[in-house]
Amino acid sequence: MTIITTSNLTKIYGSGATAVTALDHVSLKIDLGEFVAIMGPSGCGKSTLLHLIGGLDKASDGSVAVAGHNLNDLNDDSLTELRRRKMGFVFQFYNLIPVLTALENAALPVTLDGLKPAEAHKKAAEWLSRFGLGDRLSHRPDQLSGGQQQRVAIARALVAEPQLILADEPTGNLDTKSSDEIASLLRQVSKQYGRAVVMVTHDPRIAAYADRIIFLKDGKVAEETILERKKTI
Repeated sequence: MTIITTSNLTKIYGSGATAVTALDHVSLKIDLGEFVAIMGPSGCGKSTLLHLIGGLDKASDGSVAVAGHNLNDLNDDSLTELRRRKMGFVFQFYNLIPVLTALENAALPVTLDGLKPAEAHKKAAEWLSRFGLGDRLSHRPDQLSGGQQQRVAIARALVAEPQLILADEPTGNLDTKSSDEIASLLRQVSKQYGRAVVMVTHDPRIAAYADRIIFLKDGKVAEETILERKKTI
């Protein structure tokens, strides 16, 4: 089942002589259960593509549909609801709230969505335990390693049971061992839990965990590679 469809997706910043085309007529499809890595040189449009898919920015032309919803047709409230319930976001610097515990951080999306705290904490604890953090629920971010903090961030992204996870350089702030653990975990999210995972990365070794690599150059899809040899979970 296709979860993401982009058609001639284009993003231009500025106008006239100073206009910069960050993304240039990109068309692609991504299915549930698929792990896709987006690669390319700095400034090629990787993060722009991720932001447009996530509804964090608006396209200049073309369209993007997520879970059957054309983002161009949604008002701000509907777009916010779609992001909150159908998408999870993972960033390079974790974005955890320092004064909250791992459990409270992971539960935050469903707590803000109105779920009772006890039920929100139960769901968060389940995801944290799946990711090997069952004994770290009461720890604050400054009491966790970088890899553990990113696991909390991934649990937070999944607590609302979204169909799509968008990860922007999720291993960019981690050492090699932790990077491999996070990439493997994202593959597990895709294969074991059936989510679509779209990951921007500059690291070919991390991209090798994906099913497919989309290479961007000058805002266009330059190449797509399907990986026949997949790393095991």
